[in-house]
This record gives sequence, structure tokens and C-alpha cells, in this order.
Amino acid sequence: MAKYLVIVESPTKVKTIKKFLGSNYTVAASNGHVRDFPKSQFGIDVEHDFEPKYITIRGKGELLAGLRKEVKKADKIFLATDPDREGEAISWHLTHALKLDGDKKVYRITFNEITKNAVKASLKSPRAIDMDLVDAQQARRMLDRMVGYKISPLLWQKVKRGLSAGRVQSVVLRLIGDREDEINAFIPDEYWSLDAHLKVTGEKKVLEAKFYGTENEKITIHSKEEVEKIRGEIEKEPFQVKEIKTGERTRKAPLPFTTSTLQQEAAKVLNFSTQKTMRIAQQLYEGIDIKGNGTVGLITYLRTDSTRIAEEADVAARAFIQEEYGEQYVAEKTQSKNSGQKIQDAHEAIRPSDITRTPVFVKESLSRDQFRLYQLIWRRFTASRMENAKYETTSVKIGAGKYRFTVATSRVLFDGFMSVYTQDGDEDGKANTLLSKITEDTGLTLNEMQEKQHFTQPPAHYTEASLVKTLEELGIGRPSTYAPTITTLLTRRYVTKENKNLYMTELGEVVNNMMKEAFPSIVDVNFTANMESLLDMVEEGKVNWKTVVSNFYPDLDEAVQKAEKELEEVKIEDEVTDVICEQCGRNMVVKYGPHGKFLACPGFPDCRNTKPYLEKIGIACPKCGKEVVIRKTKKGRKYYGCENNPECDFMSWQKPSEKKCPNCGGYMLEKGNKLVCADEQCGYVETMEKKNEDL
Repeated sequence: MAKYLVIVESPTKVKTIKKFLGSNYTVAASNGHVRDFPKSQFGIDVEHDFEPKYITIRGKGELLAGLRKEVKKADKIFLATDPDREGEAISWHLTHALKLDGDKKVYRITFNEITKNAVKASLKSPRAIDMDLVDAQQARRMLDRMVGYKISPLLWQKVKRGLSAGRVQSVVLRLIGDREDEINAFIPDEYWSLDAHLKVTGEKKVLEAKFYGTENEKITIHSKEEVEKIRGEIEKEPFQVKEIKTGERTRKAPLPFTTSTLQQEAAKVLNFSTQKTMRIAQQLYEGIDIKGNGTVGLITYLRTDSTRIAEEADVAARAFIQEEYGEQYVAEKTQSKNSGQKIQDAHEAIRPSDITRTPVFVKESLSRDQFRLYQLIWRRFTASRMENAKYETTSVKIGAGKYRFTVATSRVLFDGFMSVYTQDGDEDGKANTLLSKITEDTGLTLNEMQEKQHFTQPPAHYTEASLVKTLEELGIGRPSTYAPTITTLLTRRYVTKENKNLYMTELGEVVNNMMKEAFPSIVDVNFTANMESLLDMVEEGKVNWKTVVSNFYPDLDEAVQKAEKELEEVKIEDEVTDVICEQCGRNMVVKYGPHGKFLACPGFPDCRNTKPYLEKIGIACPKCGKEVVIRKTKKGRKYYGCENNPECDFMSWQKPSEKKCPNCGGYMLEKGNKLVCADEQCGYVETMEKKNEDL
């Protein structure tokens, strides 16, 4: 019998795919990339047509030796890495690392979901490696390499060792900086609202109407004087119903998720970081052990900017909706995305691989976070195949002399997709019943008027969700780059995150200002978006990849040489603490090391004293009254302990609360959205006020 070898990227996929294929198939994993540029060298031969120099990634030698043994036994080799540019490049690197260009029959296969049908169908339609996809990935990798290896040493020299610049990362840092500049420069404008509380003849409830303006124009009230003048005129006038309008409004069913919209919605609804969303989505895609079903890939490929759905999945979804919700809930036609942007339409949208595998069905087999993300994806996809929601709207214009007030309401006529999926800001569907009783002859009497001062608000700080949305709109980066780019900025401490908002650090400001001064084109939004378009053209076979690289490099090299001469060295001041160095008496400062913050003596190298930096959480130790600090075990697990350790042995895996237990007076712990008495014998539990989940 012939022997076949299937090589995938992840060991988890090996387990999932093995059970779909017969005993003639061996499934092995490359564990991601196997070749890359050397870390110690530039790795691009500028003198010889920008030829890249690839080497085997350290630690992959043994794995490749194992794969070579499997290759020798096989008659056919199927490269089944991920269905995108990066996956195509990994397959191409594997052909070189495993020397597959000899007499072996080598094929490339892709599948958008890890299901038996999809995997078997891909084996029936193998193809050659798509060199346009490979070249697009090579070009991206080389452009990133050039920026990183040319500009980062300049940052080390001028600012601080260990800093980095990146082609996409630097633009994203600039966007965050520009938003902070907008916020800092914002001057608020004053405006006032004026509400009339009206008694309706024969009714107990009061009708609240909002000031609109005059019959012909909307008026914005800018000052106390204006509101008092208008109020004085209105209070002399009788209130009358001038116009009643009823109508219908449709709320469109949502599109299924792309990478970007999934990251945004998971951040809003589940409080997940982009990195966490992608990590859990990868688990759902690669396969979960479902009771009674074995290991199953629950969702389709997670890196996509397409909202297209395979016909087979569309038919299955409609049949499911008809059976579970009724024929009237099945959409006659579905929405499609038309942004005018280039879409990588090789993939589908993110959807469940089998709609009949409902969240309830798989709940017991998933972790809490896996379940929550799967439920979000399942509901969104199901909703995308359902009918629009319909509302009945009623709006009433009320006159008081020359001025007009308005009041409006809506009620759900047909819930459609909202029976499955609702988003923040969706109306609750409860109509103002008072409006339905009002006619043009209804008598109205003024009960009171309420005026309120407001100020316009500055633009909001970026959150991970709003930043991803902006990057997609501007055409910066691609689905696979959003999460790692944001994670890099946070890891490098150019940006910090507080209550979901992203803030620039002092270090980030220095790097951003230097990049804007020395490399304006690198951090130019339009330049970066145009570069993405060029990479798309390489993928389509319209532009040679080396043309893109060779046009980019000379300008970068010239800018680096100029910056080396002109840029001043910048000093980042260390944060001084009140901790005294016991060896020399100086105040110790906070430094950044590879494992995070630590305390160091500023007298280095004369005094080399260092200490762990213990982050206080603002809560007194329940045992001795000193501060509770965040500590880490040797393996890096976080826990809460007393700063006075080892004299005080207080320790907790959960965050202690300053609130005392009303039952026994002991200390309480935060567990999810609950406060629980630390004494299990007491057992007191209460719900906490809602706050952001710790990401």
C-alpha cells in the first residue's frame, strides 16, 4: 500500500486530522516556521539583488530530522500548513529544509476548516505551491527586517538598549500618539439641554419631551443666558401636539465575523485582549476534544477579512434556522460587505464548522473562555443568515409658541436575528405606551422644565477594539498582524493599558518623536497603507517582490545614515522610589529587565544592589496591616502576598478586597464578579459592582 505524509503546522491539528484519515496516512507537525533570517546578521544580500539568507531556526534541527525520516517512508507528501500567505511560505520553506525538490511527489493542500469533509476534499484537489503568495510573504518579512535591523540599533544608540522599531508597529504607535495629542489639545464647548415634563390629559404618567428648536430649524443652546431666554418665552405659551408620524424601521442582520470584527466584539462583550481572542480562536479552529465526538475543529480559519460563506454552510444554516426558529426567521437574502477595500477572499468569514453543534451542546467540553468565544461566533453567524428585525416608530412634535419639542419611541414588530444576537446599544424594544394614546387633539400641560449644562467631549483614547477598527479602515496591516502588533507595543512598554484604554508611556513618546523626525515616511499612514496594497499586488502576480524591496531599501538606508549624524541622544529618566539602598543609602530606581520591573541602585557600577519590584495593590494586609503586593512563584504564577514577607506569611491566589465580611468580620476575596469570604466555613458571598475584567 502507498504511504502518504501530511505535514501541518500545529501538533493539535495532528490529533484532529489523524482520525479523519486511514492507516496509510502519517500526520506530522512543523511547529510553525522552520527557517528564518539569522538573528546575528542582517540576512539580506543588498549587493546581490536583495537575495535573502535563510537558516534553520535554532531548536528545529531535531524536529526536521524526524520529518526527514517520515519523508523517506512516504510515496506522496502533502503540505497542509495554514491557508494564508504565511502558511504558503512555511510550506515553501519545508520543501527546502526537507529537500523535497527531488523525485518525491509533493503537493500543497489547504482547508478552511478542520472537518472530515474539508480535509478529504483538499486531498482530492492538491496543487503546487503558489509562489505569488510566498513572494508576498517574503517581501513583507524583508521589509519588516529592514526597518527592524536598520532603525532598532539607532534607538539603542540614541535612547536605550533593547528598544525596537517595526514597519507596522511604528505607525500604530504614531496613531496612538496622534490621538493623545488630539485629546490634550481639545477645548470643550458648552451646550445646554432643555426638557419639558408634560401632563397628558387623562393620564397619570408624565411625558418627557426634548427641546428641538423652531418649526424650521434645529437650535443648539450654547449658554445659560440663551437657555433662560428661551425658557422664559416658552413658559408663557400653551403646549400643543403639532405632528404625529408613525413608520417602520429595519435593523439589518449583522455580517459574520472577520478577524477584525471578532477582535472588536470580543473586546467589547467579553473583555478579551486581541491576543487572548486569537489564542482561544486558534484552539477552537485546531480542535477540541468534544465528548462523544473525539477531537473536532469547531470554527473555520480565524485569519480572514472576507465575509463570504461557503454555499454548503449557508444551506445548512438556513435549514437549521427554519427548524429551530421557523421559516419566517430565515433571511431571503444576506448582507454583503462592500468597503471598497481589497479583500483577501480566498477565505470564508469566521463561522462554526457545523451550525448544529450549538453552544449548549459543546459547553461541557470547553473552558469558560472557549465557550464564551464559541458562543459569540455561533450566534453571530446564525444571526447573519436570519431576517432583519423590524420596528414600528412613532415621533411626536410638540409646539410651544414658535418653539418645538420632540419625543420618539419604537417597539419591536418582529425580532428577526435579534432572537439570537444583540449588541450593545440595541433598543430593548419596549415602546413608550403613552405616545400610542396621543392624538393631535390631546391636551398637554407643562409640569416642569429641566435645563442641564453639558460640554463636548474629547475623542476617546484608543482601546484595543477601536484601534483594530481604525487599522482596518486605514488599510494598515492585515488580519494576522493586528494582535501581535498591539502585543509588541505593550510588551516593549511603549504603550500601557488601563481600564481598556491605551496610553503612551514616556518611552513610547521618545521613540515616536524620534521616528517622526528621522523616518517620516516609515510612520506615514498613507505610505504604510500603500505598501500593503503593493504586497497585495505581489500576491496577485502583478508586481515583482524584489521590485518592492529594492525600491524601499535605498531611501531607508539614506534616512538611517542621516539620522545617525543629526539625532541627539535622549535620556530616559528612571522612576525614583522611596526604597533606600541598604548598601549605599541612595533612593533606588525602577528599571526594566527581560522579566519586567526591578529595583536597582542608581550608583551602578559602584553599587550593584538590586531588589525585586513589588507592585502594591492599595489594600492593607489582613494579617498585619502592611501593604499587599503582587508576587510571582518561581514558575511565574501570580499571587498576592504581604510586603512584610517572611515575617508575615499572608498569601492568596485570589485578589483580597478591602471590604470586610459582614457575617464574620474576616477578609474577602474577589472571584470573578463575586466577593467571597476567605473563611470557607462562613461561606458569605455577594455580587461586586461591575468593573473591568483583568485581562
